[in-house]
Amino acid sequence: MAAPKKGRSAGAQSKPGRSLALILIAIAALTGGMFASGHTTPRLGIDLAGGTSITLRAVAEPGQASAINKTNMDTAVDIMNRRVNGLGVSEAEVQTQGDRNIIVNIPKGTNSKQAQEQVGTTAKLYFRPVLATEVSGAAPKASSSPSASGSSPGKATGKANPSTSPSGSASPSGSASPSSSATSQGRAVTDALKAGSSPSATGSSSPKASSSPKASSSPSPSASGSAADSAAKLQAQYAALDCTDKKTRATAGKSAKPSEPTVACGQNSQGQWQKYVLGPAAVDGTDVKKAQAVYNTQTAAGWTVTMDFTSKGTKKFADITGQLAQKQSPQNQFAIVLDGEVVSDPYVREALTAGNAEISGNFTQEEAQSLANMLSYGALPLSFKEDSVTTVTAALGGEQLQAGLIAGAIGLALVIIYLVVYYRGLSLIAVASLLVSAVLTYVIMSLLGPTIGFALNLPAVCGAIVAIGITADSFIVFFERIRDEIREGRSLRPAIERAWPRARRTILVSDFVSFLAAAVLFIVTVGKVQGFAFTLGLTTVLDVVVVFLFTKPLMTILGRGRFFSSGHSWSGLDPKRLGAKPPLRRTRRPSAPVDPKEA
Repeated sequence: MAAPKKGRSAGAQSKPGRSLALILIAIAALTGGMFASGHTTPRLGIDLAGGTSITLRAVAEPGQASAINKTNMDTAVDIMNRRVNGLGVSEAEVQTQGDRNIIVNIPKGTNSKQAQEQVGTTAKLYFRPVLATEVSGAAPKASSSPSASGSSPGKATGKANPSTSPSGSASPSGSASPSSSATSQGRAVTDALKAGSSPSATGSSSPKASSSPKASSSPSPSASGSAADSAAKLQAQYAALDCTDKKTRATAGKSAKPSEPTVACGQNSQGQWQKYVLGPAAVDGTDVKKAQAVYNTQTAAGWTVTMDFTSKGTKKFADITGQLAQKQSPQNQFAIVLDGEVVSDPYVREALTAGNAEISGNFTQEEAQSLANMLSYGALPLSFKEDSVTTVTAALGGEQLQAGLIAGAIGLALVIIYLVVYYRGLSLIAVASLLVSAVLTYVIMSLLGPTIGFALNLPAVCGAIVAIGITADSFIVFFERIRDEIREGRSLRPAIERAWPRARRTILVSDFVSFLAAAVLFIVTVGKVQGFAFTLGLTTVLDVVVVFLFTKPLMTILGRGRFFSSGHSWSGLDPKRLGAKPPLRRTRRPSAPVDPKEA
C-alpha cells in the first residue's frame, strides 16, 4: 500500500484559517449585496403575504397537440404579464410551471375577479389602419409630415415589404395631407375618419369612385347623423386620452369591436407614449400563419420580422396595404394591436400581394423576437383552462407565517438542547455552524427574490425547518467519527484528521441523496411543492459548504486549544467518558541474538 502524502495533508491542516476567512468574506460580500440591492427580506409568497394565485392549464386545439411547447408557453406568459401589468398591479408574478401550466400570483390589494378575467381570456390581435397619431401630452397635430428617409413615428420604426431589399423612398414628399392644415385636434380626427371610411376598394377619393351609382346615393339623414355622433364620440375620446397614465392605457379601446374605429396607446422607439385613432380591423391575428425573427444579411437590414399569411389573410393584407400605400404619413401606416395596445406601427410603400411581408427597422434581437412572438400569438392553437384559484387574506397569511416561524424556532431549540446535553463543548461548534448556515440561507433567499423571482411560501418554510435536522446530522457524523478515534486511544489532533476523510465521505453521500430527492421533486411537481423542493436543495448545498469551509476548520483550530485537547469533562471529548483504550504506543521488536563470528 502506498504511503499517504504527508506533505499535502500537513499543509492543509496547518492553514485552516484560510477556509474560515474565505467563507466569512463570502458572507460579508453577500450581505453587502443584499443591503445594496435594498431587498433585505425574502419575498413572501401569496400564502404568506396574502393575495390571489391562479393556476392555468394549456389546452391544445384538436389535432394540434404539438402546439404546447416552450416557445408558445413563453409567449402566453408574456401576454398575460402585459395584461396584469395593465391593471396597475405591482409585484405580480406570471411564470410557467411544468410543461403546460402557468401560475399567476397577484398580491393583495388587487381586484382578483378582474385579474382572473384578464388572464383567462384569449389574446386579441388585429391589424388596423392608422388614421391619426401624436405623442400623448404633446401639442395637437393631425399627422406627421412625410420624411425623405421614410422613418415612422411609431414604436417599430420600420416598413412592410415583401422583398428583402428596400423599395425606394418611403412616401412622396411634398405638401402635407389635407388634414394637416387643420389647427384643431377635433378637425383632424374628423377628417381622418372621413378619409379612413372611403367606400372605394383602393381607398382613393377620386371623382370616378364617388360617381358610381351606389356611391353617389345620398345617405339618409339618420345614417349621417349616427356617423356624425360616432365621429364626435371618438373625437372626444381621442382628445381626453392620456397615454402617460397607466390606468387610462389599461382601458383605452378595450370595449371596441373589430368592425369599429377606436383609440389606442403605444410606445414609440424613444420610449414616449403615443395615442392613436385607428380604423376598423382589416386583418385578424388568426390570419397570420407564421411569424419569426430573422437576421437579414443580404440588405444589411439587421434583425427583421417576417410574416406569412393564410390564403384568407393574404387577400385581406393585399387589400389594406394597397389602400395604405397611396396615402401619406401617418395614414400609410397600419397598427399591430394586441389586447388594445399598439405594439408596432410600420408604414407601407406598396401593395403586398404575395402572402408574406417583412417588418424592418432598428430592431435588436430581443425586440424582433418579442414582436414575432406577439404576431404568432394571434394564431396559436392554444387556450387555457382554469385549474384552481386560491385567495388568501393578508391576516391569514400573517398567521401562517407566524406559525411557520414558531415551528422553526421550536425545532431549532430542540436540536440545540440535544447537542448541548449530548455533545457539551462540541455543541458550540455545531451552534456556530448552524448560525452560519442560517445567515447564508437568509441572505441568498433575499437576493433570489429580485434576481429570479423566488418567493418564500409555506412549503418553503417547511423545507427550511427540515434542513435544520439535515445540517445538524452532518455535524453529528463528524463528531462521532472523532469520538471513535479517541476511543481507539488516539489524541485529539490526529483523531480529527483521521476522522475527517471517513466523515466527509458519509456527509457527501447523505447530502447527495437529499439533493437528488429535492431535484426530482422540483422537476416532477408544480405549484407550491416546488418551493419546498427548492429550499431543501438550496440548504443541502449550503450544508456541504458550511461543513467543509467552517465546521472542519473551526474544529481543527479549537482542537489545538487546551480545553478540547486535554479532554476536559465538559468538552464532549473526555476519554474516560468515552471508554477510551490506553494510548497506542509503538514498541521495538527484540533483536535476534547474533552469533559471534570466529576470528
